[in-house]
Amino acid sequence: MTDPTVPVPARHRLVVVTGSGRSGTSSVAGTLKRLGVHIPQPEVEADERNPLGYYEPQWVAQFHKAFLNAVPVRTIDARPDAGEIAMAAVTPEIESELRAWLGEELARHEPGTPIAVKETRAYWVFPLWLRIAAELDADVSSLTMLRHPAQVVRSRDTAYLTESSESFRRRRETTNVAAWVNSIFATERATRERPRAFVPYVDLVGDWRSAITRACDQLDLATGDLTAPHPVDEFVTTSLNRSSPDWDGLVVSDALVDLAERTWATAQRLVTAPHDAQAIADLDRLHEEYVAMYESASAIALDATAAQVASLRKRLAAKSRRIDKLRAELETLRAGAAR
Repeated sequence: MTDPTVPVPARHRLVVVTGSGRSGTSSVAGTLKRLGVHIPQPEVEADERNPLGYYEPQWVAQFHKAFLNAVPVRTIDARPDAGEIAMAAVTPEIESELRAWLGEELARHEPGTPIAVKETRAYWVFPLWLRIAAELDADVSSLTMLRHPAQVVRSRDTAYLTESSESFRRRRETTNVAAWVNSIFATERATRERPRAFVPYVDLVGDWRSAITRACDQLDLATGDLTAPHPVDEFVTTSLNRSSPDWDGLVVSDALVDLAERTWATAQRLVTAPHDAQAIADLDRLHEEYVAMYESASAIALDATAAQVASLRKRLAAKSRRIDKLRAELETLRAGAAR
C-alpha cells in the first residue's frame, strides 16, 4: 500500500494534439505554446497553406510521413482498418527511432513539464506513442480538434486541390468526408483509455478563453493568467474560420452526409464529458454503420479498382521495358567508349 506521506515522483507529461487535417490543430497548438506549453524544436515552417505556423515538431512530422507514406496510410484515410495497417507496419527500428528522439526530448525538461506534440497523423499510431512513453516514464494525454466535416473538406480543397480537375475534386470530396468520419472513430477509440479533451474549432476561434480553460481543466494543465491583453488574442480570431459548415456545392451522397452529421453531433457530446459512456457507445454503433457502408462501396467499385490496378501494372511494365532499353543503349555506349 502506498504511503501517503511519501511524495510521488513527478512524471514527464506529453500532450498529443491531433485530429483530422485542417481541423484547427495548428491553432490550438499555437495557443498552448502561448500559454507556456513546450513545443519540441525545430517546428515545421509556416507556408502559404498555414501562414501563421504549424506548431508541429519537424522531427515528428518527418517520422510519421516517412513511415506512413510507405505503408501507405493517408493523413486522413477512409479505410476502417487504416490504424491496424499502420500499427502492423511498426518495426523494432521504427520503435527505436521514436524511443531515441522522445527520450532525448524528455531529458531536456524537468519531470512535470507539459510538452505538446502536434501531428495530425498521430491517431493512426497512438498505441506506439503510448508504449514508448510508458517505457520512458511519461504520462500521455490527448487534445483532439473537432471541426464540421463540410468545413474540413472545403479547407482541404482550398489547401490541396486548387490545381486539380473538377472531376477529381468531386471524387476527393466524397473520400475526404468518409475519411473525416473514419478519423473521428479512430481518434476516439485510440484515446479512450487516457485523459483527453475535445475542442470544437468554432469554440476555439469564437471564445478561446472558455474553450481552452475547459480543455486544460480536463487535462490538468495550468493556463496561467488569461487577462486581456493576451498573446493569444492576436493569434486566434474569428477570421480564421473561413469555411462554411453547410453542404451547399459539395457533391456527396445523402447517406454519407447523414452519417457524417450524426457522427459530428455525437462527437460534440465528448466536449464537456470526454468519457461519456453513452456517447462512446453511440460512436461504436455509428462505426459499425460506417464499416458496412464502406464495404458496400468497395464491393460496388471492385471492377473499377481491378481495372485501375491492371492499368497501373501495364504502365509499370512499359516503364520497365523502357528502362531496360535505356540500360542496353548505355552499355553499348560504354562499350564503344572503351574501344
